[in-house]
Amino acid sequence: MKLKYLLGLVLVLSFQFAFAVDTDDDGQSDDTKFRSRTFVNLTLGIEQDEKLPPIPENVEFKGDFRRIVTAAHSKELNVIRFTPKAEGFATMTIHDKKTGKVVAEYRIDVKKSKLDKVVKEIRALLGDIEGITIKVVNNKVVVDGQILLPRDLSRIYNVIQQFGDQASSLVTLSPLAQKKIAEFISRDINNPEIEVRAVNDKFILQGYANSDEERSRAEIIAKTYVPDIVVEAAEEKGVIKKRKPANDGVINLIAVKEQAPPPPSKMIQLVVHYVELNKDYSKAFKFQFTPQLDDGSQLQFQTGSSSAGGVVSSLTGVVSNLLPKLTWAKEHGHARILESTSLIIQDGKKGEIKQLTNMPYSIIGKDGQPGTAFAEVGIKSSITPVILGEKSGSVHMDMDFALSNLLGSGQNGAPITSSNSIQSTVVIRDRQSAAIGGLIRNASSTGYNRMPSEVKNPIVSLYASKNFQRNQSQFVVFVTPVIKTSASAGAEQIKKKFRLRD
Repeated sequence: MKLKYLLGLVLVLSFQFAFAVDTDDDGQSDDTKFRSRTFVNLTLGIEQDEKLPPIPENVEFKGDFRRIVTAAHSKELNVIRFTPKAEGFATMTIHDKKTGKVVAEYRIDVKKSKLDKVVKEIRALLGDIEGITIKVVNNKVVVDGQILLPRDLSRIYNVIQQFGDQASSLVTLSPLAQKKIAEFISRDINNPEIEVRAVNDKFILQGYANSDEERSRAEIIAKTYVPDIVVEAAEEKGVIKKRKPANDGVINLIAVKEQAPPPPSKMIQLVVHYVELNKDYSKAFKFQFTPQLDDGSQLQFQTGSSSAGGVVSSLTGVVSNLLPKLTWAKEHGHARILESTSLIIQDGKKGEIKQLTNMPYSIIGKDGQPGTAFAEVGIKSSITPVILGEKSGSVHMDMDFALSNLLGSGQNGAPITSSNSIQSTVVIRDRQSAAIGGLIRNASSTGYNRMPSEVKNPIVSLYASKNFQRNQSQFVVFVTPVIKTSASAGAEQIKKKFRLRD
């Protein structure tokens, strides 16, 4: 029986060979001019996908393949799936419907194997992994293909180990995985000037970074994406020896751009207004009837030739403040002192402005010698402005203000001054004013029936008085920052205002 089968197979092959050598003058027959012939070995119970060559859109399938396999064609993927259903040998040809020519030919051989159960179990465990195929080759189940994820290699290895010598794996990591990882790294770095390439299981970073920090950041991001190292069987047995990847498989060739010189610092004009307001109010009422008796008695002794000697005495008395006095008065006044200063300062630098007057006055020294001292009256300002960001339009300022005014002179001629000072740190927007500090002082006094000191021994005392005084003072500082590109900005307006010429 086997001999008859072999003789029949030889006759079939001889007929096909004879048909194939029957060619036209150009050495190829019209029917096989575009033919692609493929031999497919299948195991009963195991599906297998085959990639088709480029074929026309409208084709038809012919041959006796339907008795041993079921074929499903996917036009989108250009793949045909064979599902064996019986043992045997068959042929499938694909014809162009328009011309009738054969564009592809498949020789299908389906055999039954004792490893069908192993194949089904491995397929059940690894069927969800894309890119692998499970075949029976040389009485052994072989898992072959290329995958994208390194962790799937570990899973395949663990499954194959369960079947001992009945199964083996030829699965490798696809080069597309490295390319895809390089795309993820480039997307996460998010710098169009930095390029990421995958070469020989390594990632090369090339391009330009704006700073050393950005260069280091790109390398750190790349290292987080580097997959685990896969040790292949040939490497494990010493057939090949891979070089150890330097720097965790990331080669950083990014160059740092030369930083352009920083732009000149901006200038800030600070306009400061010092406002001091003083108010005073007094009201007095007095009724006085305090007559006084002044004793003017005298005793004199006289001697001389022209007149007789003797004792002369006189008794006199003077009554003063006999008429009652009524006094009523009301006084009020106010004063406003305004000082303004303007100063242009470079961003981040400290600026000071002083406007002082020395008031001289006389003093007595330690040795009793007369001397001269001076009292400073005026304004002291110290400001350090810093612009917060290029586009924020806000200015951070450390400020120290001191203002002293002359109020009058004392009994010895020494000047009487008032002093006010403010220290503060504020943030003000460009061209907006802010009252950074103020001092309000209120003083009031009321007196009732205070007897004047010149009245000593009144005969009758009828006296009533009321005296009310109130003093108020306020001190406020206003600051307005103006950001300028240069110190000369706005100079033309000042020249026009004061009619200055170059």
